[in-house]
Amino acid sequence: MKKDFLDLTDFTAEELLAFLDLAAELKKEHFAGGNEPVLKGKNLAMIFQKPSLRTRVSFEVAMRHLGGDALYLSPNEIGLGQRESVADVARVLSGMVEGIMARVFGHELVVGLAEWASVPVINGLSDASHPCQAMADFLTIKEKFGSFDGLNLAYVGDGNNVSVSLMRMSAILGTNFIIANPEGYDMEDKYIDECKAIAEKTGSKLSFYRDPHEAVKGANVIYTDTWISMGQEEEAAKRKAVFPPYQVNEQLVSEADPDVMVLHCLPAYRGIEITDEVCDGPNSWLFPQAHNRLHAQKAILYTLMKD
Repeated sequence: MKKDFLDLTDFTAEELLAFLDLAAELKKEHFAGGNEPVLKGKNLAMIFQKPSLRTRVSFEVAMRHLGGDALYLSPNEIGLGQRESVADVARVLSGMVEGIMARVFGHELVVGLAEWASVPVINGLSDASHPCQAMADFLTIKEKFGSFDGLNLAYVGDGNNVSVSLMRMSAILGTNFIIANPEGYDMEDKYIDECKAIAEKTGSKLSFYRDPHEAVKGANVIYTDTWISMGQEEEAAKRKAVFPPYQVNEQLVSEADPDVMVLHCLPAYRGIEITDEVCDGPNSWLFPQAHNRLHAQKAILYTLMKD
């Protein structure tokens, strides 16, 4: 039976920890002389509605490191759900490749691909969630802290797809998740309710603030993201007027735990949601975090596509 990677809530804590352990092993193996070609002869179709540096390079290089290959499909080549139906695209690709990764706007598109494809489908990002990013984030957190229990992860900014995946991962693995965002930019209630139910079982604490200074008190991790995601360009002026109090700067970082790590999924708009001083400062893990996309992706591909 084929396996997909659509949302973190599709997996148990044990399964997510196994992904992270495998990612760490594959990273170590890579730097010790290279990965075994376990995906030799296999191909990954990469469907992009939204452009991305990290998603494309990490998946393409990951496939090559594991002995396979990857094919980039641009929006103009497919017209997913417009020029050609999701069901038809899924079934055509299933006869030509051994896996599909999709970076899309509507979450229903990646769900539809998984429904109709006979090969594994990976959610490379949708407007609802970004599970691959969260895997790399928690791999990075693990490298610094060793475990997740009782850590305080403070997210400052827009209640977007990245924040939803971080909240889910935190709730499942027992990390405390704190978010500070402006009124009107909350995560959807259904995601909050879902994670509250999970957190009751795992001991994770979920906290919601308007004041970023309250949110970062005692934080082991401060995380931020762009205030204006792709598809929100028409809201740019409004958002730029609302979000400045949520900038991650040296003052905010100084109010967290002294050994706090700062994360950002990139691209970072320096001087807007985060300052140069923080991006390039002693608490920044932005670039190890970005590099870990490669190793987290390998673990997902290995698990889903290896015979």
